[in-house]
Amino acid sequence: MRPIIYLDNAATTAVAANVRAAMEPYLDNIYGNPSSVHQAGREAKAAIERAREQVARALQATTNEIVFTSGGTEADNAAVIGAALARQEQGKHIVTTSMEHHAVLNTCEFLEQLGFDVTYVDPDERGIVTVDAIEKALRPDTQVVSVMLVNNETGAIQPIAEIGALVRERGIVMHTDAVQALGLLELNVAELNVDLLSISAHKVHGPKGVGALYVHHNLKWTPYLHGGQQERKRRAGTENLPGIVGMGEAVRHAVAEREAKFTQICELRDAMLTRFATELDPALYVLNSLEVGESLSGDGLPSILNVSFTNVAAERLLMNLDMQGIAASSGSACTAGALQPSHVLTAMGLPLERVLSAIRFSFSGYNTVDEVTEAARKTVEVVKRLQR
Repeated sequence: MRPIIYLDNAATTAVAANVRAAMEPYLDNIYGNPSSVHQAGREAKAAIERAREQVARALQATTNEIVFTSGGTEADNAAVIGAALARQEQGKHIVTTSMEHHAVLNTCEFLEQLGFDVTYVDPDERGIVTVDAIEKALRPDTQVVSVMLVNNETGAIQPIAEIGALVRERGIVMHTDAVQALGLLELNVAELNVDLLSISAHKVHGPKGVGALYVHHNLKWTPYLHGGQQERKRRAGTENLPGIVGMGEAVRHAVAEREAKFTQICELRDAMLTRFATELDPALYVLNSLEVGESLSGDGLPSILNVSFTNVAAERLLMNLDMQGIAASSGSACTAGALQPSHVLTAMGLPLERVLSAIRFSFSGYNTVDEVTEAARKTVEVVKRLQR
């Protein structure tokens, strides 16, 4: 297999060696059911509680507020559905944004089929949903607001702390999808003013198929999976023991290395942008991502760089890059063989031509400046060839 320069880390990341090492005993020798009362079960249960402590510490929450799930999608589903069902007698209006991950958007569409009313707020041209826009969408019967912390296509950071303060002051439940923020932004659930927060292991060099949902200890919330009494009766089903252990270690390491990783990834982004600036005519490309910032009230993360190349269809560019050994992605999704424009960039009001020419490079601490520079060089070559 040829070497690949992997620049699709917003989609998933490689499992870190320390995470694999932490998981290995639970794939081999320690395999008891955590609900069993014998020693093997108690050992498994203790491992889960250690991981729960690691995740709680990362979110600056308490252990009884952490519910392990099968990933970010389940966490989003559980958050929105659980809050909506718990409060439906008080009202059936939900507010979210038109640029959310489909784990939230499709969940809201499902709730609409159950009689809920959903308002979808558009971001501005920067990809930011303003506090004013959310406030205008609120109604007396609004019960749940869900706004992502970092957009997975552009890296735009949303003003969640300000939105959360407004929403909770009115007695409305606040949820945020923080999947892309984990490991790069400091996460403090109290300062973010959220009642529910979703994260996923595989975005921070943990295993796939495991995530977590923060549920404020005072929140009235209805679990949507039914069966056993696992996770303090909040998420039925035998726990994914090795996955949860791996998530705990991945989250612990991501938080410990957060500041150094942020600096490193800024260097990677700068290396790519420098190559583009020196070798491409400014009229031939445009950034759809914001300038890098560390605040929780705007700007963008360095890990995601969304770029449109003039007169170059994204799928053609990605195919050519793949042939060059470069893994990137598009803001477009292929559904039943029909190319669909990115719902995020479309919601930002970008011209269709720009939307269809957008690709996303996303970086991790496993990337190097040399390989990112090489990827940028090859991208420039391909773009120039396709623009002829």
